[in-house]
Amino acid sequence: METQMTKNAPTRYPRLDTVLMVEGFIKENDGEYKKKQLWERLPKKMMYQTFSVIIDYLLVSGKISVDAEGKIGWIFYPEEAEKRMKQAHLFWKRKNGV
Repeated sequence: METQMTKNAPTRYPRLDTVLMVEGFIKENDGEYKKKQLWERLPKKMMYQTFSVIIDYLLVSGKISVDAEGKIGWIFYPEEAEKRMKQAHLFWKRKNGV
């Protein structure tokens, strides 16, 4: 999936409440919809270009992923990662002692 950010600078920047609304909707509908289907089902309408900027941000920041079918899923669970890091048999291995 090519990102809007790699093409040109976006002409529409989303507001924080809009980004949070899209995040929440993706979390609730994890892996159910492709990009355009997701946009069509959002609780609040927005320009597709603005929606694309939000999706690009979420992809680049590692909060969502796109599967082989093109469906978007939520993958950002910092609480779970922190719990797993505290388990004795799991640890964060540093490169070159750094």
